Amino acid sequence: MSAPEPALSHVDESGGVRMVDVGGKPVLRRRAVATARVRMGPETAARLGSLPKGDALTTAQVAGIMAAKRTADLIPLCHPLPLSRVDVSVVVEGAGVRIESVVETTAQTGVEMEALTAAAVAALTVYDMAKAVDKEMAVEELVLVEKTKEPA
Repeated sequence: MSAPEPALSHVDESGGVRMVDVGGKPVLRRRAVATARVRMGPETAARLGSLPKGDALTTAQVAGIMAAKRTADLIPLCHPLPLSRVDVSVVVEGAGVRIESVVETTAQTGVEMEALTAAAVAALTVYDMAKAVDKEMAVEELVLVEKTKEPA
C-alpha cells in the first residue's frame, strides 16, 4: 500500500484556490536561502560593473532585496511578512554570476517564496542589464537550498 499523495496547501476541497490559514501556527524564527545563476560569456561577466546601463551587480543586489519585500504583491497566495533580514549577494564566478539570497522573519509561516523571489529578480536584473552585450545569456538553476525554523 502506498502512502497517500500530499494535499496541495493552496487548494480547497472543491478545487478552488485559497490562502492558507496560518493563524493557529506558532510564531517561529524562520530562514530561507535560495540561489540562482546567470550563465554568460566571460567577457560579459568581466564587464558587469560598467555596462551601458550601469553597475549590474549592485543594481541586481538592490532589486533582489526590493523583490523579497514585495513577494506578497507578486505571488497571489503568499502572506505578507515582516522581514527581519534580506541579504542578496551577486558574485561573478567564471563565465557567469551566482546569486544567493538569505531571508529571515519571525512569523507563523516561512520565507521560502521571498528568498526565491529575491534570487529570481536579482538574476533577471543582471540579464536585463547585460542583454545588449550578450545574446547567449541564460538564467539557470533557481533553487531553494535551505529552510529552517526554530523557536523565536
